[in-house]
Amino acid sequence: MRCMEGRWIEVADRVLVRRYAELDLSVGLVMGDGGCLVVDTRGDERQGAELAAEVRRITRDPWTVVITHSHFDHSFGTRPFLECPVWAQEGCRADLAEDGARTRDAWARRYREEGRADIADDIAGTEIVLPDHLVTDRAELTVGGRGVVMSYFGRGHSGNDLVVHVPDAGVVFAGDLVENGAPPAYGDAYPLEWPAAVDGLLGLAGDGAVVPGHGDPVDRGFVVAQRAEIAAVAGLCREVAAGRMSVQEAVRLSPYPEDTTRTALRRPAGD
Repeated sequence: MRCMEGRWIEVADRVLVRRYAELDLSVGLVMGDGGCLVVDTRGDERQGAELAAEVRRITRDPWTVVITHSHFDHSFGTRPFLECPVWAQEGCRADLAEDGARTRDAWARRYREEGRADIADDIAGTEIVLPDHLVTDRAELTVGGRGVVMSYFGRGHSGNDLVVHVPDAGVVFAGDLVENGAPPAYGDAYPLEWPAAVDGLLGLAGDGAVVPGHGDPVDRGFVVAQRAEIAAVAGLCREVAAGRMSVQEAVRLSPYPEDTTRTALRRPAGD
């Protein structure tokens, strides 16, 4: 039986982050008076049910869900939370509707090939839930009397990265626009646009915690430093695309490992 354990970290008044060893994932919980907000739902229905049960150990208040982006590890665990509002950037719904089943099959196959049939079976049997409350650029909601602002600053790690800001706590949930413990993932990213999306996030970040999609919470200084690295990769992508630099030279100059850099270089226009 695979381990479902996680741990809660309180990063501000009634704002918690739940950390998992599986994929080094971070999800969030914002509690108010009479309502709460769950930020991301993990990668399959079993994982989502575990998270829902752990939230219920803390609060019985009605919940709302917000998904930071459409990647499976953040969005496939939503079913156990229904019926409730599910917020996301409008591109997240479109991506899940168009590619969710294909992504589910691909990840189930990948886990099976890695000898992790338990996770493969859970992913394969997961029902993909489409968000029903959509954000174009910005939306506000009130959760248990606390204001929450959801902002889309453009394409970056994905085409639909949504930043969740809790102003009264000074906490920003960054999704995978920020990565702690591993290099940013460029699999279907938009390298040239990613720095601008992080700039938008930095406009919200103050002295409070920034919660990455993976890894422990960080501060604004960490995000500033990572933004510089992401901008450096964007510059290398431009140089290679213009024929002014070889791939080998870009790899040598990159702040990230070779496999990460080569993936980014293959997507200079975000195609």
